Amino acid sequence: MSRVQNCVVFEPLSLANSWTLESYRQIGGYQVWESILRDKPPAEKLIEELKASGLRGRGGAGFPTGTKWSFMLPQRDKPGQKYVVCNSDESEPGTCHDRDILRFNPHSLIEGMAIGGYVMGATVGYNYIRGEFLAEPVPRFEGALKEAYAAGLLGKNVQGSGVDFDLHCFVGAGAYICGEETALLESLEGKQGKPRFKPPFPANFGLYGRPTTINNTQSYASVPTILRKGAAWFAGLGVPNAGGTVIFSVSGHVNRPGNYELPLGIPFRELLEDVCGGVLGGRKLKAVIPGGSSVPVVPAANIIEATMDYDGLKKAGSALGSAAVIVMDETTCMVSVLERLSRFYRAESCGQCTPCREGTGWMNRIVRKIMAGQGQKSDLDLLVDVANRIEGHTICALGDAAAWPVQSFVKHFRHEFEYMIEHGGRSIVNDPAQRAA
Repeated sequence: MSRVQNCVVFEPLSLANSWTLESYRQIGGYQVWESILRDKPPAEKLIEELKASGLRGRGGAGFPTGTKWSFMLPQRDKPGQKYVVCNSDESEPGTCHDRDILRFNPHSLIEGMAIGGYVMGATVGYNYIRGEFLAEPVPRFEGALKEAYAAGLLGKNVQGSGVDFDLHCFVGAGAYICGEETALLESLEGKQGKPRFKPPFPANFGLYGRPTTINNTQSYASVPTILRKGAAWFAGLGVPNAGGTVIFSVSGHVNRPGNYELPLGIPFRELLEDVCGGVLGGRKLKAVIPGGSSVPVVPAANIIEATMDYDGLKKAGSALGSAAVIVMDETTCMVSVLERLSRFYRAESCGQCTPCREGTGWMNRIVRKIMAGQGQKSDLDLLVDVANRIEGHTICALGDAAAWPVQSFVKHFRHEFEYMIEHGGRSIVNDPAQRAA
């Protein structure tokens, strides 16, 4: 599952029953938490260590974790409840790494959230887990919670330290929009999962109106190893502006799909050929969505020499996002792919913002019209115009996530859409001469 020796969140996977407290202890698990309970280091010191490590949020936005934690320092010693929340509502198409952390190393998440609670003065935490994870990730996490409580690592006055931290598991109902942090908070409060206007931001007005910090599963799970092995060690695994490792969820037309924990900055060519065994069946690479379905698609020529990090993929015209790498070969009909993506965002829009509620439906209908052989060339300009009117005009980023695939697919593969319009709905991939050209 991982090919690097210096793993961070997949470190215990070489051990039997890696999800148990016994196995986690073998790699130094809870050493950092117990030292914090014993020594009570200044919160600012721990935050500076996270900043020096270069850890950035692994949920998609890539915001520096240490900086995010520092937003709650002004609230830390003030009276009143504060919360830390984990976003385990993993639902970005192509993304499947957080569930493996819950399945195989849940204690790293528990320890990371406990450390976060200490740093930010929060005595209660919630892990919001996607409803579809009931089969294995949820029981594994809940089992690890029971072990941690039984070992005296959580609760009131933990190990006589005077530090309180209680952690709860909350299972969602499977709505993509609840991956947006404020919609997640609304859902936790028992309301419809719809994003809030910002400001105020969660650090000031979060869960139940109290200061709250929300991070992704992989972000919290990375914290114990960073503090145990040092910021310099973690930063050295990656590249400038992108410290450490990330779990690449590689799917699509590759010989060895899977989750791979690898250093940020690994060349895409190495990821594709050495790690994943090349394109399936020896066919030609056509395009890649490098960071989950919401980031722009990149043609083969633009990504083959790119590096898999924030700056490298920005230069290639896309983004690291959730590090979900969707590989497409020469047999892929890009019109069909865009129809599937636009259908997803139409279905998952919460409907709160008019541009997203109406625009996602329009985009999907236009693509379906083209596929039905009823398209006109003017439809392509209309399609992009609708996407442009959604981007940047919604409360949350789901509108952008719906618009970017449309914009990039038409930009890079316009000839495929034009071919389908001119040939009554027939795909260019069914024309050998055109495909070869």
